[in-house]
Amino acid sequence: MVSRKRVVVAGLGDSGVLAAIRLARHADVVAISAKPGLLSGQELGWRLSRPEQWARVNWIPFDRFRGLDRVRIVHASLTRVDLTTRTVFAHSADGSEVAEHYDALVISTGVTNGFWRQPTLQTATEVDTELRMTHERLATAESLIVIGGGAAAANSAAQLATTWPDKRVDLYFPGERALIHHHPRTWDRVAGRLTDLGVRLHPRHRAVIPAGFACDQITSEPVRWSTGQPPASANAVLWAVGRVRPNTGWLPEELLDEHGFVRVTTDLRVPGHPDLFAVGDVAATDPLRTSARNRADALLAHNVRAAFAGKPLRHYQPPARRWGSVLGPLPDGLEVYTSHGRAFRFSAWTFHKVLLPLVVGWGYYHGVRRNDPQLAGAPEGTSAQ
Repeated sequence: MVSRKRVVVAGLGDSGVLAAIRLARHADVVAISAKPGLLSGQELGWRLSRPEQWARVNWIPFDRFRGLDRVRIVHASLTRVDLTTRTVFAHSADGSEVAEHYDALVISTGVTNGFWRQPTLQTATEVDTELRMTHERLATAESLIVIGGGAAAANSAAQLATTWPDKRVDLYFPGERALIHHHPRTWDRVAGRLTDLGVRLHPRHRAVIPAGFACDQITSEPVRWSTGQPPASANAVLWAVGRVRPNTGWLPEELLDEHGFVRVTTDLRVPGHPDLFAVGDVAATDPLRTSARNRADALLAHNVRAAFAGKPLRHYQPPARRWGSVLGPLPDGLEVYTSHGRAFRFSAWTFHKVLLPLVVGWGYYHGVRRNDPQLAGAPEGTSAQ
């Protein structure tokens, strides 16, 4: 009898969970995660303004994923990898060292971005406390500034204005338009929706980021601009400026590009290491690192199996522009934008009753158990891009 191969999945964020679920049907999978559940980095504004609703679909304990039932999950912080012995090392919460051997290693450790995407080892209680405290910080502010020109900034401005219509919400971004990696039509429509929600838009404002400031906290000091405008003030300032840093400090430098992301070929393998794969925000597939949002988990799982069987691998083809939801779920539903800037609207009922439970919950995650033990047999949705 041929023994099953062992795959170690390093990192269980959005991409890692999906990859682990697909691989678990064909190999013995061990996954190492600094969090005790899927703590999605998506939908920042929803997370800040309505954390309880956001958590129902974006902060999911691993034991609720049916597809992870066959995956052995290790709650630990990655420290290093020995490429010669094919062993990944990590430290658990009690300080003990964990060592896991692999036949294939999938690197999906993501990036650090602001206070909402950190690689620190946390318990469920610590995550819940952080969600509550950040929400309360914004709830008590009368005026809010969001700085950034990407989807996280636009999402945050829209969700904050929707939840607290009496607050002043200003969005500042450096260019003539925000969402420069989306089709121009996408920004035209998003800008209109933001304006309708009462968000004040401020193009051509490039913030001066203080020396040593990692943009990982909400501030209240006046914001200064290198583009010459007078300083702007608010009770709370949210920095969503896209200063992402790859979580690759545990990896040898030979695997990384000049920015610290994992170098990969078009088949998602690390050059010179046929037993190493990478997917998600940590993988340098293209300038936008789009494998995090284009279901590359399916391609990766296929290629890991093909590599074990000595069969040809498939190639990842990144889209030219970003696509997907920008503003997130609003009271009138969810808008999804194509790479050509066209918008498709899902009503609120369709989003919550069809898209989440059926397309995402079952189609992507192969079933998510409800939090209520009495409803454990029923499906529940979660979110992914």
